Amino acid sequence: MNHPNPWAQVLMPAPSLPWRWLLGGLFLVIAVWTTYYTVPAESEGVVLRFGRYLAKVPPGLHFKLPFGIDEVIRVPTQRQLKLEFGFASAGATNVDQVGAAPGEERSMVTGDLNSALVEWVVQYRITEPEKYLFEVRNPGQTLRDLSESVMREVIGDRTVDEIITIGRQEIEETALERMQELARRYQLGLTINQVQLKNVDPPEPVQPSFNEVNRAQQDRENVINLANGEYNKAVPRARGQADQMIRAAEGYRFKRINEAEGDTAAFTAVLEQYLKAPEVTRTRLYLETLGDVLPQAKQGIVVDESVQQILPMLPLPAPFTEAVK
Repeated sequence: MNHPNPWAQVLMPAPSLPWRWLLGGLFLVIAVWTTYYTVPAESEGVVLRFGRYLAKVPPGLHFKLPFGIDEVIRVPTQRQLKLEFGFASAGATNVDQVGAAPGEERSMVTGDLNSALVEWVVQYRITEPEKYLFEVRNPGQTLRDLSESVMREVIGDRTVDEIITIGRQEIEETALERMQELARRYQLGLTINQVQLKNVDPPEPVQPSFNEVNRAQQDRENVINLANGEYNKAVPRARGQADQMIRAAEGYRFKRINEAEGDTAAFTAVLEQYLKAPEVTRTRLYLETLGDVLPQAKQGIVVDESVQQILPMLPLPAPFTEAVK
């Protein structure tokens, strides 16, 4: 019985030369393939050597040590990212954009112990990728927890009417300031740019009642606006009429004063002439008065000492009146 020789495999001939060239070529291709890398225009690259942070590189073509010695993590530092709370948009590219339970995130209790459904969006940008990757474990989820905690605190300090109607802008500003402060304290390596409230509604069982209240408030505002409009039209019109009447009265006052002054000056002039020649002035005044009165007389009566009875006379003809003038 023949037994296999244990030294047979050891004494086998080495691979032929073409196999060595093939293995060498494959090794060279892998080395070249893992040597260069590119960073997109909106990102920065974080280089790790044996898993330890080495450097941060800008966008473009770069080279590194092959065979996994150097590893590159591309972080979108120039892209505006967002987190959605209480709802989920279709086609999200950010893995941290939507939480695990949007329905639970939006349910909150207000300061007056009412319940409200709050949906909001946090927009942020990664500014320090090395901190974002290595200072905090799971920074995306940390930011979600931080944002939800701040929003619940802010909502809990206000009444349900404030968060639904007039207090939205103040809530956004207060929440933004607190989130920015906590992000700096926790060294998340990101900057929070905006906090925006989307839909703020009461719970579904009481939504019809709140809608009625909102409609009543809107009607009230409309009535107030209409009243203000009428006020703005009536008051300027009345003021304009008052100013017009005041100007007319002032004009009439100046007219009467000027006329009185003119009459006074005329009377003074006549008085001066009268003092110089009383008879002549008296006769002239008498004739001027007759010239003004006789043309308006409908019936003329002549009274004289030589006349024994009063005779009615017809209206004087025009040539006579002109002659008297």
